[in-house]
Parts: sequence; structure tokens; C-alpha cells
Amino acid sequence: MESDVLWQAIRRRDPRFNGAFVFGVRTTGIFCKPSCTAKAARRENVVFFDEAGAAIDAGFRACLRCKPASSSDGDPQVETVINACRLLNSSEEMSIEAVAAELGLSTSHLQRTFKEIMGVSPKRYAEAKKMERFKDELRSGSDVTTAMYEAGYGSSRGLYEKAAGGIGMTPATYKKGGKGMRICFVVTDCELGKLLVARTSRGVCSVTLGDSYDALAAGLGKEFPQAEIVQDPNGDAELSAAVRAILEYMSGRQRRLILPLDLQATAFQLQVWEFLQKIPYGETRSYTEVAEALGDRKKVRAVARACASNRIAMVIPCHRVVASTGELSGYRWGVSRKKTLLEREKGQRG
Repeated sequence: MESDVLWQAIRRRDPRFNGAFVFGVRTTGIFCKPSCTAKAARRENVVFFDEAGAAIDAGFRACLRCKPASSSDGDPQVETVINACRLLNSSEEMSIEAVAAELGLSTSHLQRTFKEIMGVSPKRYAEAKKMERFKDELRSGSDVTTAMYEAGYGSSRGLYEKAAGGIGMTPATYKKGGKGMRICFVVTDCELGKLLVARTSRGVCSVTLGDSYDALAAGLGKEFPQAEIVQDPNGDAELSAAVRAILEYMSGRQRRLILPLDLQATAFQLQVWEFLQKIPYGETRSYTEVAEALGDRKKVRAVARACASNRIAMVIPCHRVVASTGELSGYRWGVSRKKTLLEREKGQRG
């Protein structure tokens, strides 16, 4: 997230950030000030440095236009905020109060200045960095549980609440058919037929099961008719990590399936989905039991509708909800798939 802010400063050619950092362009071998008026570089070619000396040591040459090696006094507030970012990055457990004390500021002054420069509060920034660490762990090949603890989440509930509840798409975006969104997807073979996994820049937005590529792709397009939908993009590490985690779960090698999500849901739907996450691997609950656990036995039908509206197969385990009689009914992707999933979980659990 810090690098995103620095990149935005470069795009704006914001002089307040001069003196706070410089950036090098790999394709030219040149480094510049944030305010440089030279032709904009592509994001993937940009690397950030704390000071000119570090860029020179890395083999970059100073830009003749903006002369980044010359002394330049940065905006004190910007430098304060960047230092706060680095302190938050250096320790998963460092509190906002501790960061403020380290910088010789009051907590309220730091929070106000931080939000003015970064656009988010220090707390929100720290949460976003934790989510980034989780994604990085997944990209590096860690399983979901290892990634969760390495990133600093103490429980799967903490991760799920941040991933699903804190960064989901807005209702307006969803109602507009995903207008303005870019969705990448891939369809692969799996033990239950075909598996489609789709994600936005924020997280997984769809996991569906079916018998044909065309039907799954058409379903995604129908749900997000206004979005830019890209098939099987090269180099999308987060999409690849999500597919790998889901396949490992289906095979029984993983008993937890926790991924960053980008969902739009009502408060009641989220309440139901969070409860489903708590149902132990290999166990089931009836729709009535779910309703009672949520405080209102009369909401059985509402629980069933929330399960039916789940677009994230297995990640939100609606397959673990059955009729009071034990009958396996009402699974969006087919009762036979629901039966297979439950039988495998019970077998692995035993």
C-alpha cells in the first residue's frame, strides 16, 4: 500500500514528495524526483528508493531534467507519514500510539496527518499491509493456514472478517453489473467437473462449478455484464494462488479455505456466511440450526436464500447446510457435488 501511494505521487508529479523518495525506471536506467515532468513510466518498470544515493548504488543515473541528486527539502508532513508507514511495516504488533510516540507526535496529530496524506487512517493502512502479507505468502506457495499466521492473523475469523467484510465491492457497483471493474478468470478441470475462479483487484468474486467452460463463462458474464472480463490472464499470481488453494481443498489436502474476497452482500447474508465458516470440517448443520444460532428460528427461509445466493463455492461452505431430515437439497451447483464434498470431508475427518 505504501508503494501505491508513492506511485500516485509520481502520477500527480506531486512536489510535496520531493526529498521523501526517488524512483528509478528499469527500462532507461534513470532515477527521478516524484515531481519530474519527463514522460511517465509504466508502473511495472518503476522501483522506489529512500534517497538518491541508494538509486546510484543500484546502478541508476540521475535525470538531467529534474536533477534528483541535488539537495531537496521534502514536506515535513510527508516525511513524517512515510516514516510512520515504515514503522508500521517493520512490526506487525506496533500500535498507532507507539508509532506516534516514536515520531514525537500526539496520536491525534499523527492520525489526522496520516489520513490527509495517505487517504486512509493508520489503522486501515496497517490492516491493508497485513492483507498484503497474506497475499504475498500465498503467492510464494504457502498453504492458506501458514499464510494466515505468517501474516499476523490470530484466527481464520479475523482474516475472514477483514477479507470479506472490509473490502467488498459496494452495492452500487454490483447493481451496475460490475461497471468499472476488471475481472480476471480461469476455468480448469477438477474432480467435480469444471471449476471457474474469478477475482478483482481486491479478491475472489466468484467460484463456480459446472460441466462446461461455455456455461461457466456465460454465467460470469451474466452476473457482471458491465465489467471488463479477462480470460486466463498471464502472470496473475493471486488468481493462480486462489485456484491452487481451492484444488488442494477439494482433494482433501487442505481443511481450511480462506481467501481474500470481493463480495457484495446484505448484513444478514454476511452473518449467515460467517456462521458457515465456523461449521467444522466434515460436519453439517440444518437450516433451522443456523437460524436458531443467529437468534431467530423463523428465519429458516432467509437462511436458505442466503445459502442459495452464495457465489463462492466451498470458500463459503454452504454445502455443509442440509435439511432437518438430513436430505441433501438446495445446492446451487448440484446435489451430487454437494454429496461428494461432504463424503470426502467426513472421510478425511475420520
